[in-house]
Amino acid sequence: MIDLNDTPDMASRRKRLLYRSNYRGFKEADMILGGFAKANIDTLTDQEVFMFEDLLGAKDHDIYAWVNGTLPVPANYDTPLLKRLRAFKPFT
Repeated sequence: MIDLNDTPDMASRRKRLLYRSNYRGFKEADMILGGFAKANIDTLTDQEVFMFEDLLGAKDHDIYAWVNGTLPVPANYDTPLLKRLRAFKPFT
């Protein structure tokens, strides 16, 4: 779990998340997560940044399956941010 008392500044955290979301190693995850980050990283609340950071700690194939609905989402990842990610359309 993220220790909110020991975090770098939010601008650095957002920059790091943008990079991590684009270079996952699984092309489909790169496109979904990277596209979502590019479109939304600057407008995410601090709490959403922490949720996104936590989500990026999961395995790419799991995230992809949660987004496309082929696997049930574990309770700890079933957040409003994941719902936004599921609604995101990277190819429109």
